[in-house]
Amino acid sequence: MNEGIIASSPSQHLKKYISKNKIQFSTSKIDLKKFNNIFLIAVGKSAGTMTEYVSQKIKFNHGIVVVPKEVTPKLNKKIFEIINAGHPLPNRNSLKAGKNLVEFLNKTQKNDFVLFLISGGGSALSVYPNLISLRDKILVNEELIRSGANINEITCVRKHLSLIKGGRLIQNMNCKGISFVVSDVIGDDITSISSGMTSYDKSTFTDALKILKKFSLQHTLPNSTLSVLKSGVNGNIPETPKKTVIKNTIILNNLTCLLKMKDKSKKLGYKAQLISNITGNLDQVTQMIASKAITSKNNCIIFGGEPTVNVIGNGKGGRNQELVLRLYEKLKHKKPDFTFASIGTDGIDGNTKFAGSIFSTKYNYDGRSYLKNNDSSSFFKKFGGLIKTGITQNNVNDIGVIIRHNP
Repeated sequence: MNEGIIASSPSQHLKKYISKNKIQFSTSKIDLKKFNNIFLIAVGKSAGTMTEYVSQKIKFNHGIVVVPKEVTPKLNKKIFEIINAGHPLPNRNSLKAGKNLVEFLNKTQKNDFVLFLISGGGSALSVYPNLISLRDKILVNEELIRSGANINEITCVRKHLSLIKGGRLIQNMNCKGISFVVSDVIGDDITSISSGMTSYDKSTFTDALKILKKFSLQHTLPNSTLSVLKSGVNGNIPETPKKTVIKNTIILNNLTCLLKMKDKSKKLGYKAQLISNITGNLDQVTQMIASKAITSKNNCIIFGGEPTVNVIGNGKGGRNQELVLRLYEKLKHKKPDFTFASIGTDGIDGNTKFAGSIFSTKYNYDGRSYLKNNDSSSFFKKFGGLIKTGITQNNVNDIGVIIRHNP
């Protein structure tokens, strides 16, 4: 697991692209000395560490760095404006960030250049609601997160209630730029990562309304939300941009971490099977992973992705801790013994301060009542197994492992 966390640090993956005042790709190079001003916009859970790295290589005139409130990047404040904003729900600083980003880009000139560093979490860290209040925006986010909708569905709705998501941020940009992106989205859909601030958008207002109906949210969300989406469907509000404006390059994703973990497992003498891009309802995901653990010819299962939890209880936990507890209930009467762990690479699992948990079928407890109340964290607090990494400033979904012990 530690190997996966190490691999999730974006700085080491920027090395191949960033050199002294140059940005390089396999077949092309950008000499930044040719521009009048070099600006930076970094938004997301990894924005601080990414900026710390690139600012050692590139001389920026100015920049905006939007990070979670718990993060304190080591940066020159005369050059970089650091905004600590809300996550997983936006706050007033998130609104400040969204407005400042728009004002900043509106002032750029033709021979300027903007380097964007985008990572997961940006959807909440920077907001600029379109015709709805910040309070209503927060209520929408809360309902979407609790609904069981996947990240692509959530971002579709977010994009169509925003003045900066879905490519709107750069729609009228005056200068050139590129974007390096850390993916926290299964399948690496560039239009969904941080709600696609620097990308084009494939979804529509009609899609957003369908998602609300799918999860029966049309009667629980503020009236202003439905009003905006219906106005968009009727053509009274412009659709999100459908064409690419700048180049977006994904430098790191969940699979990067899983492959490093698999290499490490082989060095430790395990025969490993890799399961990537895990999505869907947590109960179904648990069944699939447990079945693989029992039937696989390998004694190590490495898995990663982002399943969804439909929260019906009021306990403490997150999808990683709940996944481990569900695996325990599925496997505790099976032979031989199993040990399993799952963590969020950002170091935060659900509404707890823990990254995830680890447990084994060698113990004999009853976790069913905890699962009914979505209270997995209380189970592990009582019986042990909580994993605390602290905030990693990385964010590439969840990573996990199951070890089948020799009988």
